[in-house]
Amino acid sequence: MANRGKTFLSGIQPTGLLHLGNYFGAMRQHLASQDEEGEHFYFIADLHSLTTSRDPDELRTNVLECAVSYLAFGLDPERVALFRQSDVPEVTELAWLLACVTGMGLLERAHSYKDKVAHGVKPNVGLFTYPILMAADILAYDAEIVPVGKDQQQHVEMAQDMGASFNHLFGEHAPGGEVFVRPEGRQPPGELFARVPGLDGEKMSKSYGNTLWIFEQGKRLKKAVGRITTDSRAPEEPKDPDELLLFDFLALFLDAADLAEWKDRVRKGGEGAPGYGHLKVRLIEAIDAAFAPARARREELLADRAEVERALERGAVVARERARATLDRAYRACGIR
Repeated sequence: MANRGKTFLSGIQPTGLLHLGNYFGAMRQHLASQDEEGEHFYFIADLHSLTTSRDPDELRTNVLECAVSYLAFGLDPERVALFRQSDVPEVTELAWLLACVTGMGLLERAHSYKDKVAHGVKPNVGLFTYPILMAADILAYDAEIVPVGKDQQQHVEMAQDMGASFNHLFGEHAPGGEVFVRPEGRQPPGELFARVPGLDGEKMSKSYGNTLWIFEQGKRLKKAVGRITTDSRAPEEPKDPDELLLFDFLALFLDAADLAEWKDRVRKGGEGAPGYGHLKVRLIEAIDAAFAPARARREELLADRAEVERALERGAVVARERARATLDRAYRACGIR
């Protein structure tokens, strides 16, 4: 295999409108990593979505929104291969080769599968074998660095196991003694990652109905922020800001000095102390200021969807070339070609 330098791989689930948890949990990390030297592959995981998606029109809309959101926030398709997972059919072929060397026990230990079933998702074979397709996504592009949150680290480790099993069985028939490059998960640095609570204080999740869309604005934004859980204490009553859910949101947008000032006013209480309404107005102002440029760019992209499609098609060409080479290497090693 030729030495191409570092290769980065990230997947994005088009399960709905991206919310603050998506942005502060993964999206910022993805956007920042494109500045690192190396090759970058970012795929929109539409095939993965089929484990739960049953509405074709909704899925198409979600894929478009996902692509538009990343481009609006500054993902550069000239530096990053942004593409739909389904536009690279070599990955599904590779998934079969990996399935044939993967033990059932490995899949049965998957945290995400057990978690989804525990939350009432009806299990299907696709959901059970999800880690195999994800491993194929990672291994197809010789990915060395896979930026993930802690909840996805296990999938990278499973990709390591599957790649190692295939290398052990067939590596002697491949150039250099291995078929697949070992990927490594990378946790985001603190400044690029924040755990975002939902509007009710639980984990922000579409399935919990407690999200705030990153492009929400106007009356709908005011209504969403208005749903953030508070209590009935009066503004003048001193409060511990670290115990107030609103400050978890303000901390995402305010600089340290501004945040400290608001905390101090709430902590002291008394006449003129801000109430929850004041805090919510400040949060809305901060969200508007932070996301206004991306909102404007989103409108431009939605007005010219051909630009979005060109970016996805260009990324798919680059991705397919790499995946084809990896698949051919794997086929030759196991005796298919």
